[in-house]
Amino acid sequence: MANTSSRTLRLLSLLQTHRHWPGEELAGRLEVSVRTLRRDIDRLRELGYPVEASRGVDGGYQLAAGAVLPPLVVDDDEAVAIAVGMQAAAQGAMAGIGEPAVRALTKVVQVMPPRLRRRVDALRAVTEPVSWGTSAAPALDPAALIAVAQACRDTERLEFAYTARGGDRTERHVEPHRLVPVGRRWYLVAYDLGRHDWRSFRVDRLTGPRITGVRFRPRTLPAADAAEFVRAGLQSSPASSYTVEVRVQAPVAVVQGRIGRWATAEPLDAEHCLLRMTADSLDWPAMALGSIGAEFEVLAPPELVEYVREWGARFGRATATTA
Repeated sequence: MANTSSRTLRLLSLLQTHRHWPGEELAGRLEVSVRTLRRDIDRLRELGYPVEASRGVDGGYQLAAGAVLPPLVVDDDEAVAIAVGMQAAAQGAMAGIGEPAVRALTKVVQVMPPRLRRRVDALRAVTEPVSWGTSAAPALDPAALIAVAQACRDTERLEFAYTARGGDRTERHVEPHRLVPVGRRWYLVAYDLGRHDWRSFRVDRLTGPRITGVRFRPRTLPAADAAEFVRAGLQSSPASSYTVEVRVQAPVAVVQGRIGRWATAEPLDAEHCLLRMTADSLDWPAMALGSIGAEFEVLAPPELVEYVREWGARFGRATATTA
């Protein structure tokens, strides 16, 4: 018979697999008596798992929704599915959950055995992302993203090779601060020890990130937050093709909630706001504006005005009725 700790984990896994377990069947799966099962259930409750019990002919046990999410027990296939799904979310397949996806992916990969990591890599290698008619997202190595996220979390110095916009390749030694998603790109905000200043790095341009194991005391960022630091850098960069300004007929909270942190919205009044974003393509600003579900007026740039006009004409033709 398994010891109490391993049996408790097995019980938790079974409860998370089925919605409801008859008591005798559950005891049989664990190869214990019904009385021992009750003690194990009580032990789970003491650990914070809300296990409900029902009496009668159909009596049994099931996990209920609690005030907080308790630790989950997953099998190999489920762990691989979680990792692959979080990688897709982190790379922009699911808007709005990039940062939580990276945090979850970091936790899963940290405890994942090598054999499961190989399965995740194999699945990723044969998976082709869909761009939905927009320009393709820059290639991003999930392993690099995870390494950077771990260094940020653990305040450990990081080394990597970085390819600048012009193609120059340099070795960087940094104190990582935060990861910031901007559209479908990720930026690392870090203090560059070689240049003695704060920098933002595109994660798709860095290779071979190595966590040195050297801890550091976090420095004060010269901006309100990491997202603001990245936005300021993009707006001053000559590589940014378009600076978008749009007057939106919707409250600022609604617009910011739909667009996310890769754009800023300032209130003009209770029902209108000014939306600003920086992009190297007009695809995403147009799609983002369409997702808000409100009237808007493009103030800049002129190219976006024409782009939206073309989109409107195309959609109009698609919905026109024939005589």
